[in-house]
Amino acid sequence: MGVVLNLENGKREAASIGQLIELTSGDMGRVNELILSKAGSDVQMIPEVANHLISSGGKRLRPMVTLAAAQMFGYSGDGHVKLATSVEFMHTATLLHDDVVDESGMRRGKKTARMIWGNQASVLVGDFLLGQAFRMMVDVGSLEALDILSTAATVIAEGEVMQLAAAKNLETTEDEHFAVIKAKTAALFSAAAEVGPVIAGATRNDRAALRSYGMNLGLAFQLIDDALDYGGSSKDLGKNVGDDFREGKVTLPVILSYRRGTPAERNFWKKAIEENVTDDASLEKAVGLMKRHGAIADTIGRAGHFGGIARDALAPLESTPQKQALLEVIDFCISRVA
Repeated sequence: MGVVLNLENGKREAASIGQLIELTSGDMGRVNELILSKAGSDVQMIPEVANHLISSGGKRLRPMVTLAAAQMFGYSGDGHVKLATSVEFMHTATLLHDDVVDESGMRRGKKTARMIWGNQASVLVGDFLLGQAFRMMVDVGSLEALDILSTAATVIAEGEVMQLAAAKNLETTEDEHFAVIKAKTAALFSAAAEVGPVIAGATRNDRAALRSYGMNLGLAFQLIDDALDYGGSSKDLGKNVGDDFREGKVTLPVILSYRRGTPAERNFWKKAIEENVTDDASLEKAVGLMKRHGAIADTIGRAGHFGGIARDALAPLESTPQKQALLEVIDFCISRVA
C-alpha cells in the first residue's frame, strides 16, 4: 500500500522543462547516440545491464543542464556533448551502485538491474560506465573540466559512505543530513552546470554562478525527493513510495518528526527505523506524524530556500533563453510535489 499525501493546499500549474528540452534537443540527440555507442561492449552483459537503466525513462536533466550552460556562453564544438554524456554515465553508475547498497527492488517502475543480473554485475557495469565517462572527459582535452568532474566523482563516493555510516541513526542532525545530500546529489548537479562555462571560456564569476546554481538546485531536488517518499507517487519519484522508510533511511522528514515528537513518538521512530518495523501500518503512522509536526511542509520549504539561492546565483548573468530555461528547472524540481 502506498500512502499518498496532498502536500500542498490547493493546486498550481505544474512547472515545465519544455524550454530546456527544446533548446538542447539537437545536442541531446547526439548525447543519446553517444550513450548507446559508449555503453556498447563485446561483453554481452555490459550493454544489457547498462541499457536496462539507460532506457528506463529518466529525464536526463543533468546532461541537459550541461548542454544549456555551455550554449549560454556561446560554446561551439562537440566537447559539451561528451561532457554531458559523461555526466549521465556518472549518474547512471551511481544509480546502479545505490540500488545495490540500498537493496532496492524497483527503479522507475521496473525491476532494478541487481534483481535481474545480481549485485556483482550491477557494481561492475557501474564501474565500466565510470571508466567510459572518464575516457570521454579526457577526449575533451580540458584539464579544468576533468578536475571538476573527477572531484565530483570522489565527493559522491564520500557522500555514499557518509550515508552508510549514518544509516538508521536517528540522532543525525539536519546539518549532517545536508552534508550527505550535498555530496551525494548536489555535487553532480554542480559539476554538470559548471563544466559548460568552463569549456566555453567563461569568466571565473560566470563559472562560480553556474557552480552555485547547480549545487543549490541539487539540494532542492534531493529535499523534494525526501518529501515525495512520504507523499508522492512512484511515477514522480522514480522508485516505490516509502522506499526510504522501508530501507531505514534517516531523511529530513524523519529527522524533523523525530526531534519534534513526544517520547512515545520517538519510541515509534526507534522501533521503525532501528528495528526495521516498516510495514504498511507503520508507514501510514509515519506519514501521520509528519503531517502533525509539519515535517514534510518544512522539508519542502527548505527546498524552496535552496531553490531561491539557485535563482539568485543566475540573477547577475545576461538574460538569454538558456538562462530562462535553467530558471524554469528550479520551479520544475520543486513543483513535483504539487
